[in-house]
Amino acid sequence: MRILVTGVAGFVGSHLAEQLLADGHEVIGLDSFTDYYPRSIKERNLSGLLATEGFRFHELDLRHDQLEPALDGVEVVVNQAAMAGLMRSWTDFESYASCNLLGLQRLIEAARPANVRRFVQISTSSVYGTDAVGNEDVATQPVSPYGVTKLAAEKLLLAHVAVHGFPAAILRYFSIYGPRQRPDMAYNIFTEALMEGRPIVVFGDGFQSRSNTFVSDAVAGTISAIDRAEVGTIYNIGGGEEITLLDAIGIIADELGVKPTIRHETARPGDQRRTWADITRARDAFDYQPRVMPAEGLRAQVRWQSALRAEGSKEPSGA
Repeated sequence: MRILVTGVAGFVGSHLAEQLLADGHEVIGLDSFTDYYPRSIKERNLSGLLATEGFRFHELDLRHDQLEPALDGVEVVVNQAAMAGLMRSWTDFESYASCNLLGLQRLIEAARPANVRRFVQISTSSVYGTDAVGNEDVATQPVSPYGVTKLAAEKLLLAHVAVHGFPAAILRYFSIYGPRQRPDMAYNIFTEALMEGRPIVVFGDGFQSRSNTFVSDAVAGTISAIDRAEVGTIYNIGGGEEITLLDAIGIIADELGVKPTIRHETARPGDQRRTWADITRARDAFDYQPRVMPAEGLRAQVRWQSALRAEGSKEPSGA
């Protein structure tokens, strides 16, 4: 198949494209290199893909560039592109609204006449709110502008499904981690601090928990959903085990052989207290089952960041 992956130079997008190519598909990659974090990090993610047969890349912005040529012959679209991160969304709402809503609308408008047979929209557990616990029928009560725009994106897509029969499904990712994790994400920040002998800043008491999803599990679930997710349906993609922030720090520190120094600060607005994904619907629909548990996954991420540092890199690649 010819599959278009937006946000292809990002954390999950680059892993997804690599696996699709390994599975024998042709991949068309789009990315606009927003300024959320350094372009050099995304270029590192992209470097292996550019050298792989069957991959073509377009530097395009979903908000204003012509998208139709990139969709020529495309059968499937996976929309990984988004303005991510909770904190910046409080001060730069225009970027979140334009990237997460306008960009999606323009992508749908280009994909509909191209007659794609499946469109997979990547959403987030942040649409649930402070506590993201349970199945997909739990009330959505986002507590950050980021979560609000991602929920609005879901509603926009479902309107196209209802009115135009657009062949789309939605995946809500829960806290993805692993090699190439974005530099603004907690585990990346904690690992860097411990490698440099700096204190770790924890916002809140540290007992907030996550059902983190290792990146390979997120990729596997996404690929399975392409053919087997039901049109117009939302699926949780989460990890198989809940872990507190303090426990995660302990695993990272143990892998590095150091003792962490932790400084607690006031919890930030919009941070989630607890996430735990009920993945029953995804398991029943396309056999989704997370295979990498937190201890194994965190150690893999630490080894990746350590290897980059050993190679003289100051910034681990992310998404």
